[in-house]
Amino acid sequence: MSSEGGPSGRVLALDLGEKRIGVALSDEARLFARSLLVFKRSSRAADFARIGQLVAEYQVNLILIGLPIRLDGVEGSKAAWVRDYGTALTRELRIATEYWDESLSTVNAEASLAARGESRRKRSGRLDAVAAAMILQDFLDSRLNHGGNVVDDPGSP
Repeated sequence: MSSEGGPSGRVLALDLGEKRIGVALSDEARLFARSLLVFKRSSRAADFARIGQLVAEYQVNLILIGLPIRLDGVEGSKAAWVRDYGTALTRELRIATEYWDESLSTVNAEASLAARGESRRKRSGRLDAVAAAMILQDFLDSRLNHGGNVVDDPGSP
């Protein structure tokens, strides 16, 4: 437990895309998020193995998955795919998994990187990791300020 009485331990955040997965990591106290890496998706088995390596390497005790909720608040087919992926990941790695609304995270990440003066080419290689960090920081800030607003997941352990 952290000094505030809330949970502690590193959180690994995933921004799942069709071609790439952006990854971010929290500190032990769950106060700050940082972009970690982007890797190319292949098979679920290969993806899960790579994520499992990161979980072990960074001693992660929670995986946070960005959930694409439409601006009208409805979960579409992409959200269903993300939930299916997350359920399979949870079973494979046997680690707690939660979902967090990722609305506009990629747009905000693009704007943030552009504001820093990064070239479009350099931005494209980091974009998904920065989006994952934005999702994670929103989750951490919400937990710190209000106790959180996790998107329901009846399948989480």
